[in-house]
Amino acid sequence: MQVEVKIDSSYTEPKIIILASAVTEEVQEVVKKLSGDVPRIISGSRNDKVEVLDQAELIRIYANSGKVFAVTEKGEYTIRLRLYELEERLDANQFVRISNSEIINLKKVSNFDLSFSGTICVKLENKTVTYVSRRYVSKIKRILGL
Repeated sequence: MQVEVKIDSSYTEPKIIILASAVTEEVQEVVKKLSGDVPRIISGSRNDKVEVLDQAELIRIYANSGKVFAVTEKGEYTIRLRLYELEERLDANQFVRISNSEIINLKKVSNFDLSFSGTICVKLENKTVTYVSRRYVSKIKRILGL
């Protein structure tokens, strides 16, 4: 993506124009970030209390039996949002979707094991082991620079 800034004193407020051959995922993401429409707060409930969760403390978010759960070092929380809604709220540079039912925090990954054929094993700091589904393997390899 090319970024160009032009300074012109005739403009009273900043104006952003996106030029692209098509509306891609990257373009949509830029528009979302610039519009600032998506709230960044994530709250979870545990023991009949609702807590605001710090994104830096999230280890993984996963769906199971129709519910969404967030795991932190403090424990597991139930989330009312769906995974795609959480994806919009989470920092795209820190969180990545590894399957239809799971998002992980890249800063909480101990290592990626690529020795399995067709998939990637992910070991998280809290000793959890999970797997990248085949659909997301190429995306993870691109993120890792492989």
